[in-house]
Amino acid sequence: MRPTSHTRTTRRRATAVGALLSAAALLTVGLQAGAASADPTSAPVAGQADPGALPAKLSPAQRAELLREANSTKAETAKELGLGAKEKLVVRDVVQDRDGTTHTRYERTYDGLPVLGGDLVVAETKAGKTEAVTKASGAKLAGVDTTAEVAASAAEEQAVGAARAEGSKKTAAEKAPRKVVWMAKGSPTLAYETVVGGLQHDGTPNELHVVTDAATGAKIYEWQAVQNEGTGNTMYGGQVGLGTTQSGSSFNLTDGARGNHKTYNLNRGTSGTGTLFSGADDVWGDGTPQNLETAGADAHYGAALTWDYYKNVHGRSGIRGDGVGAYSRVHYGNAYVNAFWQDSCFCMTYGDGSGNTKPLTSIDVAAHEMTHGVTSNTAGLVYSGESGGLNEATSDIMAAAVEFNANNASDKGDYLVGEKIDIRGNGTPLRYMDKPSKDGSSKDAWYSGIGSIDVHYSSGPANHFFYLLSEGSGAKTVNGVNYDSPTSDGLPVTGIGREKAALIWYKALTTKWSSNTNYAGARTGTLAVAGELYGTTSAEYKAVQDAWAGVAVGARSGGGGGGTSYENTTPVSIPDNGAAVTSSIAVDKTGNAPATLQVAVDITHTWRGDLVVDLVAPDGSVYNLKPFSSSDSADNVQATYTVNASSEVAAGTWKLRVQDKAAQDTGRINSWKLTF
Repeated sequence: MRPTSHTRTTRRRATAVGALLSAAALLTVGLQAGAASADPTSAPVAGQADPGALPAKLSPAQRAELLREANSTKAETAKELGLGAKEKLVVRDVVQDRDGTTHTRYERTYDGLPVLGGDLVVAETKAGKTEAVTKASGAKLAGVDTTAEVAASAAEEQAVGAARAEGSKKTAAEKAPRKVVWMAKGSPTLAYETVVGGLQHDGTPNELHVVTDAATGAKIYEWQAVQNEGTGNTMYGGQVGLGTTQSGSSFNLTDGARGNHKTYNLNRGTSGTGTLFSGADDVWGDGTPQNLETAGADAHYGAALTWDYYKNVHGRSGIRGDGVGAYSRVHYGNAYVNAFWQDSCFCMTYGDGSGNTKPLTSIDVAAHEMTHGVTSNTAGLVYSGESGGLNEATSDIMAAAVEFNANNASDKGDYLVGEKIDIRGNGTPLRYMDKPSKDGSSKDAWYSGIGSIDVHYSSGPANHFFYLLSEGSGAKTVNGVNYDSPTSDGLPVTGIGREKAALIWYKALTTKWSSNTNYAGARTGTLAVAGELYGTTSAEYKAVQDAWAGVAVGARSGGGGGGTSYENTTPVSIPDNGAAVTSSIAVDKTGNAPATLQVAVDITHTWRGDLVVDLVAPDGSVYNLKPFSSSDSADNVQATYTVNASSEVAAGTWKLRVQDKAAQDTGRINSWKLTF
């Protein structure tokens, strides 16, 4: 759970609408990539979202006005938030609910240096009261020595070495390392951020960010910023209408109705913009990969569908919300099996697949890549660790939402990722949302070390959560595709429909999450949104709890399927690198414990990999819930574990035993619960 602080103020900010009226990869084998209420006196109607909590449809001009207001008051906001004299706010994004609640996202600087991991979101009511402040880090930003002990050249050498180790041929950084304050993990530290360009091992452009401690020269963190995945006769969507522009007697793939989104032909090149598709007849492609216009038509169509989905469903005008279209590049490289999003060019790029016969330009791939742009311009989920898995999953989730919304007869909506592009060459999808492990690598449920694996595979629990929340568990058929979704605790989940599920996910992304949100934080954010939209006693709220429990994140709404629950909420401190501590629960239930005993654990800790967590039965039998992991640097243990305790007598004293086996990090047991 990410730290959330709450403050109140009387500062008034005009709503955007009112102010204006007064004035007049998608894949690792190839593709990446506060609670506010509308009206406190009226309860939400069962099964219907509170209208005031829904995203407002802001025009680019309305959004610009909100940004202007936020910039004009950012010094006052910093003072109200209690920031130090050396801290300043930088406005990054703003969204608004229909009731006038405004969610402003800020970055921070310290003594003029960018603060990585210092981002925060301020939720302010229409009346001008700050309802909630959600911070990426709860650490205090103070006392940072801004004099570097290590030369920038040493940081650059380390960053280039890291890129080489991952297959890059680059021998120099893209630009000189910049001094920053690193705040994403632990105490704020002076560091260098170096970006290495060139190409990755598979030909994908490289933008590897390496963070180096400016006092010791040690590498702190790294992440990859390149995130991979008229009439158009498309290869995947059939014959479709395309937004084009006429110039004299010629037409080109410029969509004037969607921010002037353009589609270019790289013609097997790997740099530059390429050539804008143009022609005399305003007919594009013939449905075959041999015609170079076909991939252009697919990419252009996918971009239009994604633009329309975000605007018509969520009120977002373009990736940044400013009405400006990104651009697409097709025919990247030769037989390049990848597609990717780049912030640096504000563009999507698509290869032609194996043998140049399967362009990666299907609807869901286009939506996946564009959504990386939306994520970058909202929560900014860092593309590494658990936040990286959530980043990837967000692109898969919103791609599924776009595909269903498009209702294209040739490419019907489904919970499969990349099913049209045949990336594996055997006709199977790239990923499955109902049971992610079917791809052979993705994970169905959360576990303590999931942040250490590839982000395309650690996205599995979030994709699975979305499927469960949308459709529920068990066997079913949707649009002719058969699904059979299990749960990690063996208990059923009842779905609420994909429209509600996508709304909850999008609103959490844009108003609750920050750059280093992990799975526990994602659960907290989606529950907060479900409460705002439907109420905390609603079926929707309970379904969010149950769907997360179904992927081993948090407890069930009923404590685990209606069984008897026992809980200990007395905090117990965990000594740093010390002896094990225990928290006890006395159980008076007759008979044996079940084969699906639910153990819900809430532990605060600043490096959870240090912890070993065991359940100790009344007879002394030990069930390991979480092993030690030196590579798991994420915060907190907030999960529900399923234990086969059918050989144990239920009655007696059960203990949660926790030991910290490494130095420099502290924590406590907040609470734990047994459900029989």
